[in-house]
Amino acid sequence: MTATQPALSRGIVKQILSGDAVVIRGQPKGGPPPERTVCLSNVNAPRLARRANPNQEGSVETKDDPYAWEAREYLRKKLIGKDVCFSVEYKAPGTGREYGCIYMGKDTSAENVTESIVEEGLVEVRRGGIKASDDHQQKLIQHEDAAKSAGKGKWAEGTGTDHIRNIQWTIENPRNFVDSHHGKPVDAIIEYVRDGCTVRAILLPNMEYVTVMLSGIKCPMFKLEGTTQIPEPFAEEAKFFTEARLLQRDVQIILEGVSNQNLLGTILHPNGNIAELLLKEGFARCVDWSMGVVSQGPEKLRSAEKLAKEKKARIWKDYTPSGPALDVKDKNFQGKVVEVVNGDALVVKMGDNQYKKIFLASIRPPRQTADADPDQKKDPTRRVRPLYDVPYMYEAREFMRKKLIGKKVNVQIDYIQPAAQGFPEKTCCTVTIGGVDVGEALVSKGYATVIRYRQDDDQRSAQYDVLLGAEARAIKKGVGLHSKKDAPIHRVADISGDVPKSKQFLPFLQRAGRSEAIVEFVASGSRLRLFIPRETCLITLLLSGIDCPRASRPGPGGTTIPSDPFGEEALMLTKELVLQREVEVEVEAIDKGGNFIGWLHIDGINVSVSLVEEGYAKMHFTAENSTYFKALSTAEESAKSKKLNTWAKFEEPVEQAEVDDGPVERNINYKTVLVTEVTDEGHFYAQNVENGPQLEKMTEQFRAEMQANPPLPGAYTPKRGDVCAAKFTDGEWYRAKIEKIEGNNRIKVFYIDYGNRETTGSANLSILPATYHGLPAQVQQYALACVSLPPDDDNKNEAVDALYNDIINKQFLLNTEYKGSGLEYVTLADTDTKDDVAQAMVTEGLVLVEQRKEKRLAKLVADYVKAQDKAKASRMNLWRYGDFTEDDAKEFGYKR
Repeated sequence: MTATQPALSRGIVKQILSGDAVVIRGQPKGGPPPERTVCLSNVNAPRLARRANPNQEGSVETKDDPYAWEAREYLRKKLIGKDVCFSVEYKAPGTGREYGCIYMGKDTSAENVTESIVEEGLVEVRRGGIKASDDHQQKLIQHEDAAKSAGKGKWAEGTGTDHIRNIQWTIENPRNFVDSHHGKPVDAIIEYVRDGCTVRAILLPNMEYVTVMLSGIKCPMFKLEGTTQIPEPFAEEAKFFTEARLLQRDVQIILEGVSNQNLLGTILHPNGNIAELLLKEGFARCVDWSMGVVSQGPEKLRSAEKLAKEKKARIWKDYTPSGPALDVKDKNFQGKVVEVVNGDALVVKMGDNQYKKIFLASIRPPRQTADADPDQKKDPTRRVRPLYDVPYMYEAREFMRKKLIGKKVNVQIDYIQPAAQGFPEKTCCTVTIGGVDVGEALVSKGYATVIRYRQDDDQRSAQYDVLLGAEARAIKKGVGLHSKKDAPIHRVADISGDVPKSKQFLPFLQRAGRSEAIVEFVASGSRLRLFIPRETCLITLLLSGIDCPRASRPGPGGTTIPSDPFGEEALMLTKELVLQREVEVEVEAIDKGGNFIGWLHIDGINVSVSLVEEGYAKMHFTAENSTYFKALSTAEESAKSKKLNTWAKFEEPVEQAEVDDGPVERNINYKTVLVTEVTDEGHFYAQNVENGPQLEKMTEQFRAEMQANPPLPGAYTPKRGDVCAAKFTDGEWYRAKIEKIEGNNRIKVFYIDYGNRETTGSANLSILPATYHGLPAQVQQYALACVSLPPDDDNKNEAVDALYNDIINKQFLLNTEYKGSGLEYVTLADTDTKDDVAQAMVTEGLVLVEQRKEKRLAKLVADYVKAQDKAKASRMNLWRYGDFTEDDAKEFGYKR
């Protein structure tokens, strides 16, 4: 035994250089810790292979000695990252190498690493220097003899050539090499850390030696100045951070891309993604050029970087945001898209009925190129229309219009771009619908590109990396703006205000009947700009049949002409109803300015009628000759009665029109009718008996044709206001008009020849053959003259039931007494007895007599009053509790 024991030192194993050389580091204090390389004394390990040094002349590649890799791996798996103690026995003169013993614990009582590796037969004992007096050294000889006799390790039989690695030091085609792994994790061992984000690794099991740069991030680097490496701030700390966690650890690498001869990839350790950890600790920043290839969620890397920025950790210690901070409560909202502006902006209507223009974040729409419009060079005076002239601008707008108009979207504000160079401030957002990012969809179609930013500019889309990936896919597929084919050309004739051209187009549009169109612009409630795809022309349309207030508009000399009362409201109603929607237009004429006049329909709704119905327009006298006169009249009456908007101060005139100072005697002109339906309001529908044979003949022919040519299910798309063929519950086909379309395939129809209504499904509807459009509706609505239903609901229902039982499916003599509110008020008389139906109901005490001022009705009203007095005296039905009309207080449910 020696007289003195070498001093013990402690540390953490950083790296295994070979089967007999270990690098041990201390604990970090304010920076990377000191290191010592300790060689195991009294043993020799097989030499590991070395690659040729391209910078050194005469350098050649060497192969592994047999079992060199196994020896290194034995120590690596046993020691890496472990706390050990060690003693240095001596230093080699000249080289300064330290030789000693390493113990896997806190003192020499722990496992002796030298003895363990000798026992495994992976190193050879240097017997020449063994002292007979040293028990430890003698133990090494004993362990080696035991390993030899057991045939362990390098002492096994054979030459050991199958224990020599075949290392592939260089990758000939890095791109093919990356693609061959198909994004699947590859087992690897990290052999060297160049800096925080660059490592060299051995890929298993094929022993490929590769340099891997972490995808999506960049750490501070070491700059070479002459022969000296100068570290950037935090470069040494970042390198140590990676070394301490990855060096000679078993990891998995996902190969994702190529940068020169280096590979891009993500390194996965059992404890997580090292790139994410580097970012979170402020040792790295995200880089756009390689973020596009990240396969493990680039948003995680961005979030980690954002966290470090907020903490101002390390490289971000002087960080200040490049844009204004957003209020969290205003950052997310929902809205309905009402307009798509070019290819990168939307106008949305928010919950408080406010309108907001937003831009898609980090998106650049198609732009005009120098040689994009040859027509402009031929005719410099031609007006430029970016939507049609800029390549792919129309396709981008149409893609978003079809996907978004009228739909509810989720909006996340990413940043506010300040006003600059004459352009106003922009609110830039990520817009999603049904979980789909609109910007990503637009870019993937090749209809937009992604804006590139300075590395320190964080004013960008929250989904910026997703956008970059979408752009890369679009470039690879060669679609849209990235296509090598010629861009599509849209030659559109703009005939707005061009009187000669408008006159040329007028006959085509008139003959076409209802033409499909897209509303491009709404100037006021009744003035719109339409694009008609079939004729490839732009026209200005003035809505027929109405007088609509105008919105504010530019005036001469840069002034603004103020809006008419309710002009702005009419504009917003029309915008929300039809802007950028697919509509049907019926052109009737043109005015002297070359503007077309006609009707506009959307989903069965007549826009003129809608404006009148909401009280934003009045019916114009020119509507009297149109097929929509009745609908406009009804809509105007409804708006008047509700005192809506322009009718707010309207006072219903005293019904002087119903006072007839003409003949004193009633004009009796009976016609025979068949009652087919009674409504809940006490009105009824009746057919003219004279038209019966014609209706029967038409019905027979109609049903025979429907039977011979049965409709295909789903071939007909119902629209409100359409006259169609409908199958009733009796299984027969009838003519019907669609009144309302509800959800869950519920469609309300009105049978125009019989007066009844029904809710059915689209499978029971079909297109009405053109032959049967000509015959007018065979049923008409009437009400009994000079009587009214009682105000009490129970009494009213009793009266309606009695009327139904008395007249349904029976023939009567009908005489029109007066008209009002779009109805004919009539008397019904029995065809045989000539008994008056209304008078009989008055006698039964079922209805009330309505006083009329017309002289010609005086005798009729007097007869009715006489019958009512008789009913009162007999306490019939309404009058069972006496004359309730004597007190006209409202609380008694009756008012004179």
